[in-house]
Amino acid sequence: MILKPEQKPSNPYFSSGPCAKRPGWNSDIYSKAILGRSHRSKVALSKIKEVIDLTKLLLEIPDNFYVGIVPASDTGAIEMLLWSLLGEKPIEVLAWESFGNDWVKDIIDQLKIPNTKVTQAQYGKIINLNDVNFKKDIVFTWNGTTSGVCVPNGDWIPDNREGLTICDATSAAFSMRLPWIKLDATTFSWQKVLGGEAQHGVIVLSPKAIHRLENFIPNRAIPKIFQLSNKGKVNKKLFTGSTINTPSMLCVEDALDALNWVKQVGGIEKTIELSRKNLLVVEKKIKKSLWLDFLPEEESIRSCTSICLKIKESILEKYETDKLKEKMNNLFSFLEENRIAYDINSYRDAPIGIRIWGGATVFEKDIDILLDWLEWCFIKFIRE
Repeated sequence: MILKPEQKPSNPYFSSGPCAKRPGWNSDIYSKAILGRSHRSKVALSKIKEVIDLTKLLLEIPDNFYVGIVPASDTGAIEMLLWSLLGEKPIEVLAWESFGNDWVKDIIDQLKIPNTKVTQAQYGKIINLNDVNFKKDIVFTWNGTTSGVCVPNGDWIPDNREGLTICDATSAAFSMRLPWIKLDATTFSWQKVLGGEAQHGVIVLSPKAIHRLENFIPNRAIPKIFQLSNKGKVNKKLFTGSTINTPSMLCVEDALDALNWVKQVGGIEKTIELSRKNLLVVEKKIKKSLWLDFLPEEESIRSCTSICLKIKESILEKYETDKLKEKMNNLFSFLEENRIAYDINSYRDAPIGIRIWGGATVFEKDIDILLDWLEWCFIKFIRE
């Protein structure tokens, strides 16, 4: 018999984006935001540059790499790189979840770049990384937010590669070690591990990527919002705070607050540790679950941020899909109404199940308590 848990999580925010704010956050931080001023004023530029400089420091990005803030969250950031960098070499796109598949569609259907190879894996799996051809430009997600699958490390990427590596790292930055020397063009957003506000993305460019921008002109029109270079010269002002379009200074202030929190708790080593602990508590308790298991069966590729759980096959066999979805919706409604957990349903294209954000702004104890509720909810809403 499973008893109804007595405790509730101290924070019910387990969404995989936008994610939980950092511990102790409150809206008073916005009182320091530069509002009603031009984003090109000295005071506003200094704030934006402070975010860029602190990002480089905390993520231990090499000095000769460029970091810039761009529009439209991680999606806008990766689109900017695809439009601006691709076309000089053949391409291989690696995909094992929804957003990786979106980049496939963009390159094949929108940019229509020839000589593109697509290598895909099903949800919960990963492609054979040893078969990747680095004579080509490689596009991939470091961590699949919708599948809970991440690359185990950067050892599969050679230092002497001919092509560029273009990496969507939005659910990995600040919770996983990113080997910058292996990554030529990388993107992430503040709304994931930092728990920041949405609508702004970050790009990180290696000298090799800068060389491509200054020596290759794509044979296509590039919208202003995606233009990283002009007449063979990179827009270097972008990487010192002069954004392409007007940023939200409220979001900039929020990002600065989150970055300072990372610095105060011990830097990237601490945020990696916090995320790893969140995954470990799930790995420990899921072994005894009546109905849930990891979507990624292979331990080495399990994400410590977007922790994706599937319903066991023995349970799936008992219900029609529509009936099971109805039961799951009742479960999610109960958790939300009782302030136990918000937004933990699996991504719309993923197998039906649970997705728990395990980034550094989420408490290990709260995930532990949530897992107890999920077992009780299985008895009340699924197995009834």
